[in-house]
Amino acid sequence: MSNNVVETIQPVAEAIVTAHQFELVDIEFVREGQGWYLRVYIDKPGGINIEECAMVSDELSEKLDAMDPDPIPQAYFLEVSSPGAERPLKKEADYQNAIGKYVHIGLYQKLDGKKAFEGDLKEVTPETLTIDYLDKTRHKTITVDRDKISQARLAVKF
Repeated sequence: MSNNVVETIQPVAEAIVTAHQFELVDIEFVREGQGWYLRVYIDKPGGINIEECAMVSDELSEKLDAMDPDPIPQAYFLEVSSPGAERPLKKEADYQNAIGKYVHIGLYQKLDGKKAFEGDLKEVTPETLTIDYLDKTRHKTITVDRDKISQARLAVKF
């Protein structure tokens, strides 16, 4: 259900976002508690502001309300926001732009006894990511096959 909603809404959201020279980072349609949420993440160089999020939200809401058949028959909340400091890495350009930055990588299965790694993204190939991370007090480097990665995002180093 949620994948169909995202696939249906993606071209509509993409058209609105690109008309304003923004980037569509991600769309998710998820159930939380009793409610459904359609979350649209947008960005631009230098960051997105609240007025820009509101403008895209208004335009997208109007377009979705006008669609027939209704792509989302149940009640839902529309949220348009910036991906923030922990922006997900989805597209190839996201990975390329993250080289040298601190990232969080979640895995489907354990690798070296861990299901997640945080460290500096050193290299990106079509098949792998290479991360330099701290294991207790020692720097280590790990190369992970991209098909083993469940999620990747920028991370905040504490």
